[in-house]
Formats: sequence, C-alpha cells, structure tokens
Amino acid sequence: MEFINEAVLHAAGQWWIYPVLLMFFFVDGFAMVVPSETLIVALAAFSRHSGEPNLWILGLTALTGAMAGDNMAYMLGRKIGLERWKWMRRPRVQKVFSWARYELEKRGAVLIFTARYIPWGRVAVNYVAGTTGYPHRRFFLLDALACFTWVGYSIGIGLVASSFPWLHSNPLLGAGIAVVFAIILGIIIDHALRWWHKRLGRNDAHAAPEESPAPEQGSVPEQTSPVA
Repeated sequence: MEFINEAVLHAAGQWWIYPVLLMFFFVDGFAMVVPSETLIVALAAFSRHSGEPNLWILGLTALTGAMAGDNMAYMLGRKIGLERWKWMRRPRVQKVFSWARYELEKRGAVLIFTARYIPWGRVAVNYVAGTTGYPHRRFFLLDALACFTWVGYSIGIGLVASSFPWLHSNPLLGAGIAVVFAIILGIIIDHALRWWHKRLGRNDAHAAPEESPAPEQGSVPEQTSPVA
C-alpha cells in the first residue's frame, strides 16, 4: 500500500498530469465514459495531503476542459443532429434526448445549469441545445457559470471528505473515501434534480392542460451511458 501511495503521489506532482486531465475533461463533455467529478474529487483529496496537484491549476484545467467539451457537444449537435452515431439511436438514449428537448424548451437556463451536475444528462442537454438552435452565446454563458460552480463543488467534496486526521498517512485511502462520498452525494443531488424537474413538469401540465405534454410531463428518464 505504501508503494502505491508513493507512486500515485509522484504521478500527481508531474507536469504532464494537467494536459492529460484537460483532454479527459474535454472528452467528458461530449462522449462521457467515466464521470469526471470522481477524478477531480480524488485529486483534490491527494492535494490536501501532499500539495500536489496544485488546486488552482487543477480547477482551471477542469473548468477549461469542461467548457470546451460542452461547447463541442453543442457544435456536434448543431452539425450532425441526434442520430448520426449508433449509440445515439438506442431507444433509451433517444428517450434522454426527448426529455432534454422538452425541458430545454420549457426552462432552458435552469436545465443547462443543473444538467452539469447530472453526468449523462449534461451530454444529452449539450447535444440537444445545439440541435434545437438554442442561442450559442446564452448557452456559453450559462455553461460557464455551471462549470465554475461544478468545479468548486467537486474540489470542495474532495477536501472535506479527506479531512479526517486518520487519513493523513494514507492519501490513497483518503481519495477513495472522497470518491465514494462524492458518488453518494451525486446520487442524492441527481434524485433531487429529477424530483425538481418532474415537479416543474407537473406544474406546466396543470397550468396548460389543453397542451399535449411532452415525454412523461418533464420526468427525467433513467440515465444511460452514451457510449457504444
């Protein structure tokens, strides 16, 4: 365990970690494989014990990569639509797209901001925003604000969850606990946002009963990874 701790801490202090992270956060915006929150949380936990990686550079790297990835998804949605790739045509993925389209029409600003905290949801929202012609300038500003708060939230979780004194001699365990804590908190936030959007959808249905409701009156479909 001591050898693993030293190896991870050594890697966290290398210059090349930041370009790798930048690319990871960028790809996460339009083709998510693993929620990037877990990586920020783990590295923030390491930083608390060793000072590496630098939290300011980590935060700036995550912010830049996340914004670039989200805007890439927006541009891809505008250029290729929602059926170009095989994974996009899966029924469950199309259901996510339908939900995102409906919510974007009803409350675009709220959705773009909150979707950043829903791993697979943000990918769908970014694509749909581009496909539906949502104003790019407005999308960019809302996404920038969402990414900024998301980075601070992720780093904060890593610092808080790794703050226990008995973890100081084992940063790897501290990072693991921080990631588990982040996943649990993420599930809670995900369900809270699902409930909130569903409630807003019901309010819309009551306010305009003559209109035909979109997919399940704003309910958030079960998440699925958009990776072939």
